[in-house]
Amino acid sequence: MTQPLTSERILAAAEDVLRRHGPQKANVVDVARALGVSHGAVYRHFASKQALREAVTRRWLHEFHTILEPIDEPRAWIRALSAAKRGTARVDPELFATYSALCDEQSAVVDEHVAWMVGQLEAMVGDKGRPLLQATTRFHHPAHVHEWSDPEIEHDLERVLDLVLPPAQ
Repeated sequence: MTQPLTSERILAAAEDVLRRHGPQKANVVDVARALGVSHGAVYRHFASKQALREAVTRRWLHEFHTILEPIDEPRAWIRALSAAKRGTARVDPELFATYSALCDEQSAVVDEHVAWMVGQLEAMVGDKGRPLLQATTRFHHPAHVHEWSDPEIEHDLERVLDLVLPPAQ
């Protein structure tokens, strides 16, 4: 008996297809083929290739929200964000690069993600939330992935946190 086709199954298959083919070559037909369904069946869940890519991007970014949401101390929150992004890039660099490319084309989804992060930080440090996120960009923004293998990265993060935040109590 086959499993029913759900948005979640489609998103998981899309992730696998993106990992194999990259964002430039992956398409809805490849996702449908991976699921053993017609591309029309995928389109019943996602109106377009763009909608599917947006959903994949949103799903990936939501994984970071799940990690960060319970943290209510700004230093710990920034450390967790940095560790999560660096860990994802280290464990699956191809998929991380694919997601980075998807984020480049999904500006509205990325804007939502950044607004969520700023909101989280503002709940902890008030109007310093956005500047705090900006000051620590090197440690969590995918554009800096090439710097994350630096053995001093965590020490550098601590020095930046010491500059921009009062000591943890």
